[in-house]
Order: sequence, then structure tokens, then C-alpha cells
Amino acid sequence: MKSNRTLHWSITVAVAGFLFGFDTVVISGANEPIKDIWPMSDWAHGIFIMSAALWGTVLGALGGGYPTQRLGRKKTLIWIGVLYTVSAIGSALAPNAILFSLFRFIGGVGVGASSVTAPTYISEITTADNRGRLVALYQFNIVLGIFIAFFSNYLIGISFENHAWRWMLGVEALPALIYTVLVMSVPMSPRWLLLKRNDEDGARSVLRQMGLSADGIERSLREIRDSLSSTIKENIFSSTYRKPVVLAFLIAFFNQLSGINFILYYAPSILESAGLGSTESLANSIWIGGINLVFTIIGMYLIDRLGRKQLMYLGSIGYITSLAMVAFAFYTGASSNFLLFFLLMFIASHAIGQGAVIWVFISEIFPNKVRAFGQAWGCGVHWVFAAIITMVGTPVIEFFDNPWPVFAFFSGMMFLQLLFTHFMMPETKGVSLEDLQKRLVE
Repeated sequence: MKSNRTLHWSITVAVAGFLFGFDTVVISGANEPIKDIWPMSDWAHGIFIMSAALWGTVLGALGGGYPTQRLGRKKTLIWIGVLYTVSAIGSALAPNAILFSLFRFIGGVGVGASSVTAPTYISEITTADNRGRLVALYQFNIVLGIFIAFFSNYLIGISFENHAWRWMLGVEALPALIYTVLVMSVPMSPRWLLLKRNDEDGARSVLRQMGLSADGIERSLREIRDSLSSTIKENIFSSTYRKPVVLAFLIAFFNQLSGINFILYYAPSILESAGLGSTESLANSIWIGGINLVFTIIGMYLIDRLGRKQLMYLGSIGYITSLAMVAFAFYTGASSNFLLFFLLMFIASHAIGQGAVIWVFISEIFPNKVRAFGQAWGCGVHWVFAAIITMVGTPVIEFFDNPWPVFAFFSGMMFLQLLFTHFMMPETKGVSLEDLQKRLVE
């Protein structure tokens, strides 16, 4: 019974990931209609319409460490729900491109902050033996949100003749409200209670609810106190944290240089360029979301069995192969089914590799004292590159009559990721957060 509480808390907090996935991808269905309603240059469309939310994620991610550290994980998660709700309603009702961009930006702040706070919280209320798959629930909810967004866009797109894009964006308000209410029921992180309040009784109560034995509780309290009483600084850019800072940067950098957001955001446009009609492209986008969901579940199952590093090997090899074949398909004019097959292989490779690993890995490698700020650093890097790649997506698609060089570039970057995985990435499976601090902090 008690062990189920950790699962319940993790699932509740991970719903922030569902809203993350839904919010960031739902714009793909509104992309073309908005071009007709608010005409602007390709660059302006990329900046103000397609990447407005992503620039919000940059602010939310880079700034999310502060409220997560000062206000606490729980309070920050509640405010994230409020941001999602306001963004969904505002974007759906926006009368012009400026207000639309503003509300998309607000939603992006929620997305960026959730990528800091939710993995941090889940990593701190789980044990070493189940931390991987429970933190990976956040990624599962992201891809579930992506799948539902693609499916929702398709259903709304064929059901509404006018203003379908407004319904696509506005429907997010319902799950956002539900999440905001549910997250109020989770307890505070035991590590944060000791870090900011020195509340040993409160931390002990949460550890007890996690299902730890009496000896396990006292051992955990002792290890947490020892990790917090060390003389290391709270500035993550000090030489003390050189190793985790570099690791977080590289895994986030390679995550986006795979082209994942480029493909998810522009899936309908990419498929249309391969000769598919707009309705057919929206339908095939559902396949992308479905494959993402299935292979994320497989990644969740394997992450505490094979480990983080082995999944990165699998994902990297799949990336290299699939992206090279997508480039080949565009270069040779291969059939749309051939292209779709390797796009789906790419999505599967991401889901079982980087998708399953990134949020888990970043949440593990920083010490208790600076975990929120370290998570903010890694997530900030992720979202800066996501925003840049999404911003240039429209002009790049328009610039290249045939986009094969783009996919060839992404394939080359994934070869570099394979080298990073082999030579630099440590295995964190089954190691307590406090023991990882001893291994990675100088």
C-alpha cells in the first residue's frame, strides 16, 4: 500500500509532462491555418507563431530552478498548472498574432519550468531501484500528450470547418485544470524539506510513506544530511560541478540536434512535401505519435534493467540509420511509404533512447544542494536549441526544394552522440542520488 503512494505521486506530477507534450505539438495542426489568417514572412511566422512557446520554455527552464529551489517543488508545480490553463484559453481566444504569441509564450514558460521541477521532484521521492522508470513517467506523459495532440488535431480538423485551430489549442485547458487540482495532493520532497526547512520530522514522514523500513529511513536521512552539510557551493558553474555540467549540456545538446522537435513540429509539412495530402498528413502524424508512445513504454521497462547507457547506444544507432535513410528517401524521391517507415524508425529510436533517458539522467547527476539549478541548466540548454531549430524550421523547409541535407546533418550529429555515449557518459542505474554525488562531484 505504502509503496503505491510513490507511484501515485509520480503519476500525478508526471501529468505536467502530458501538458508539456500536448502544448508543444498541438501547434503543428494550427500551423497552416494561421498562415492564412495572419500572413507574415517565413521568418516572422517561425519566430512569432511556431517558436513563441519554445522561447517561453527557455525562460521557464533557465528560471525554473529558482522557484523550484526557493518556493519548493510542490508549489512550483501548482503554478505550472496555472500557466498551462491561462495559455490554453488565451491562445484559443487570441484576436491577433501578437496576443497569440504572448499566450503561447506563457504556456512555454510552464513547459520549461515543468521540465525542471517535475523530474527533480520525482527523482527525490523515489528509490534507486525504481527511480529510472518513475522519472521516465514524465517522458511517457510527454509522448502521450504528443499522441493525443496529433489525434485531437486530426479529429477537430475533420469535424470543424471554421476556427478548428482555436479548438485544437483551447481543449488543453481541461487537462490543465485537472492537473492543477491533483498536484495539490502530493507531499513535499523530503530532500527539499531538509535542504530549505531543516524539517527532519517532515522528511521522515514522507520517507515512511514511500515505504522505507525504519532502518532505511534513518539511513536515508543520514545520507541526505551528509550530502547537504558538505562545503560545496551552490553555484553550479564552479569547478566542483564541471563534470555534471558538461554531461547535462551534451545530452541536452544532442537531444535537439537529432532533429526531434523539427520533425514533431513540422510533421504534416514534411509529409506533405513527400506528396501526401494535408488530411492524410494529419492522419499519418497520428502514427508518429503512436510509435512514440509504444517505444517510450518499452524504454520505461528497460531503463532500470539495461540502464541509461545501453538505451543511448540503441537509440544512437537507430538515429544514425533512420535519419540517413530519410535523407536518402528525399534525395532519390522514394515513395512516401518508404519515407514514413524510416520517420517512424527515427521516432522509435528517440523514444527508446534519448526520450527515455534525458530527464532521468539530468535529474540524477547533480547533488541535492544544487539539483534544481542543475536541472534548470540542462533543460535550458535543451530548450535553447529546441527554440532555434523550430524557429528556422519554416525558412529551412522553404529554402530547400529537397530537404535531404537537413536529415543528413542530423544523422551526422547522432554519430557524435554515439561517441559521447561510449566515451563520456557514466551509468547511473541503481545508484543512490547521494552516491552519484560522490562519484561525479570533484
